[in-house]
Amino acid sequence: MKTKFALLLGLTILGAVPAAAAAQPAPAAQPAWARVSDAAPDLDRVFETFQREQPTPGLVWGIVKDGELVFVRGHGVQDLDQRRPVTADSLFRIASMSKAFTALAILKLRDEGRLRLDDLAEVHIPEMRGWRYPTSDSPRIRVRDLLAHSGGLVTDDPWGDRQQVLTPAEFTAIIANQPPMTRTPQLSMEYSNYGYALLGRIVTNVSGRPYQRYITEEIMRPIGMNSTGYDVMASPQERRAIGYRWENDAWTVEPTMRDGEFGAMGGVETSANDYARWMAFLLSAWPARDGPETGPVRRSTVREMAQGLNYAGLGGRQGANGQPCPTAVAYGMGLRAVQDCEIGSYLTHSGGYPGYGSYMMFMPERGVGVFAFTNRTYTSPSAHVNAAASSMVRAGLIDTRPVPVSSQLAANYRAAGQAYAAGSVAALRPSLAMNFLLDRSVETWASVLGQIRTQVGECRTDSAIVPNGALNGYFDWECDRGRLQGQVLLAPTNPATIQALRFRPVPNPPAQ
Repeated sequence: MKTKFALLLGLTILGAVPAAAAAQPAPAAQPAWARVSDAAPDLDRVFETFQREQPTPGLVWGIVKDGELVFVRGHGVQDLDQRRPVTADSLFRIASMSKAFTALAILKLRDEGRLRLDDLAEVHIPEMRGWRYPTSDSPRIRVRDLLAHSGGLVTDDPWGDRQQVLTPAEFTAIIANQPPMTRTPQLSMEYSNYGYALLGRIVTNVSGRPYQRYITEEIMRPIGMNSTGYDVMASPQERRAIGYRWENDAWTVEPTMRDGEFGAMGGVETSANDYARWMAFLLSAWPARDGPETGPVRRSTVREMAQGLNYAGLGGRQGANGQPCPTAVAYGMGLRAVQDCEIGSYLTHSGGYPGYGSYMMFMPERGVGVFAFTNRTYTSPSAHVNAAASSMVRAGLIDTRPVPVSSQLAANYRAAGQAYAAGSVAALRPSLAMNFLLDRSVETWASVLGQIRTQVGECRTDSAIVPNGALNGYFDWECDRGRLQGQVLLAPTNPATIQALRFRPVPNPPAQ
């Protein structure tokens, strides 16, 4: 059955395309995914309408789940002269979505012991050693500060985009001349393309290879991104999506900027098929688990990119039924970490460039990502990508991966159920942390449990506990006269013992 808003997705229209050799094998498809194909045209029409009415010459979007590109569709054309249709192999520049590759390269070099995140940037870029700072007590810029956009450099999207073509010598001269700073480093987040260009220079200097070559050889090719790179002049021209801007009621071709020193902040060119391999590789880092490493960078290092290093601000979007949906955002390393009222936790980045606009978001706890590319200047498909994700969540098509219940949490949860049935925690003594009976005596617990039983009666304590980690979980019991919700919280002792039991009775409403 289709929803009123018709934002349900079809994920099997074009068949599943292998996305990343590095990703873990896809588990058996959930029945919900199989049922979605009937609703696929609805959401695709939303993107088709966006491409036509924005307008945008061309657009491609896709969905990645558990290591596969499970849906991809192109609309419009790569170029307005030859009118080649957009396909999953069309090549788009993805602008600032390139920053995640640069950030991961820095982390990989850190893993190799060739730099530290707390190194001063000037250790690896000698031209920065003479920089003057806003105050006498200003800290000098670290590598970590550049990753998090907290280096005190001014927001520079319009200017930074046009620096793509700088030669190494030109960029060296700009660094040596030092930019003015807009604030003291480490005080707050301010988005800086210049900062990520500096990170590219660090990759070059530390690795001994141009950052483009290091990233291509060490990250892109090992995960199968064979059509992705920085040198747009060398890519197959018949596959290139030409960038346009709408000006004076007509389309104008944006000048093609050659690869240069600022490409570390926005120079990647890729296709939907290739980008799905990147997204699948990122998703394969979750959940944390035992087992061999199969990618070019450790799973824990990929997850490190998601750590919000500073608070970027509050945001919002339109949620279900048109209601506001607030979000909180922090910038990690080449990715924004977002908490959303409906979707939950996800990672995202947009891209805007002369001739191009792009957006990606992925939900590690659900194993799903959505992305879209366009070939019109600064045209953002972010609202439609987020709508695709939220519609899947609302429809129950992409559940959060269950957290396994640890044996110690399971055992103590059973003991808590037995204590409630007995009306006493006395039998729990061997399982209790030292604080438990200091916080509330056996006698007081008997009184509390008696009061709860008066409100809701006997309860069925065999329902599954919902873990929030290995040592913490929540439960919801069905009782004779209502429900009993609660929490089992274990202490950091060995063996783990109960530091707190919390109960919240929910009696049935009085009979009318």
